[in-house]
Amino acid sequence: MPEKLRRFYDQFSGNDHVLVVINADPDAIASAMAVSRLLWRKVLNVTISHINTINRPDNLAMIRLLSVTLVPFEQIQMDKFSRIVIVDSQPDHNEQMAQLNPQVIIDHHPDSGSKAPFVDIRPQYGATATILTEYLQAAKIKPSAKLATGLYHGIKTDTNDFKGRTQIEDVRAFQYLFRYANIHLARKIEQADLRFDLLKYFKIALQNIRQRKGKVYIHLGNVVNPDICVIIADFFMRVNTVTWSIVSGICDKKLIIIFRNDGIRKNAGKIAKEGFGKLGTAGGHKNMARAEIALNDLKAQADLDARDDKKLLSWIIGRTARGVERK
Repeated sequence: MPEKLRRFYDQFSGNDHVLVVINADPDAIASAMAVSRLLWRKVLNVTISHINTINRPDNLAMIRLLSVTLVPFEQIQMDKFSRIVIVDSQPDHNEQMAQLNPQVIIDHHPDSGSKAPFVDIRPQYGATATILTEYLQAAKIKPSAKLATGLYHGIKTDTNDFKGRTQIEDVRAFQYLFRYANIHLARKIEQADLRFDLLKYFKIALQNIRQRKGKVYIHLGNVVNPDICVIIADFFMRVNTVTWSIVSGICDKKLIIIFRNDGIRKNAGKIAKEGFGKLGTAGGHKNMARAEIALNDLKAQADLDARDDKKLLSWIIGRTARGVERK
């Protein structure tokens, strides 16, 4: 780690204006906070920018309670920045990121062959927040309560409370952060997962649910944000007899499909990719995955009308059921 930290710092000078770009979720937000702390007093300034719309109540609570300043990517003037950092993602994960030429990439997702002067990609790690915690330790920086809380929450979230992909490094980082984190704040962030305007989707889910031997399939129709599908999918995994939760919805002219399972001899990422990878983007981890298909491609390649909710759900079940039953 001391050698990696030295090479990380070599990418910056005291005159740099640094832009940290993220696809905002707890792990990404916390990792960006850590990068900002690592570069404190070593560059002129650090700006954290998010490419996605942030609507999930827990993410909004995290930003508010930890006093994180984020700037939407569309408001960024790129010519004002001399260095770009991408954390918890890679350039080919998003069209907007693909336009960037970062000097630093730090991530825990599978390596997509990203190129930059400094790249630290560790797919075996459960969270990018774990990697950044190791950087802080190597720099002998004691995290503030808010930074420690963010990293603590990021590790908990991306390892699914250590029920998902987890390495001993994630556990060690979590134990270290526990000393400095504000657990009361962490609980407030974790519990902020609902708003009144989202409750109607639970009614839709209960009215349209299809169950097959512990597998739950739901199509919500039009949703204001893809995160609603995530919230519903996670909710049904809390039912003790459910082993798979597959929830879909239509947003921004795309079909969004969220996969969740109990992690016992299952691979959500593989099933998502096998079932929908040729139609759009699909992939993920063993116990959680996602697929996105443009409605135009859905019509052209599968001859499906997105307005026909029942037919669409039957099609999703058909493309996933065999793999789900097998797993």
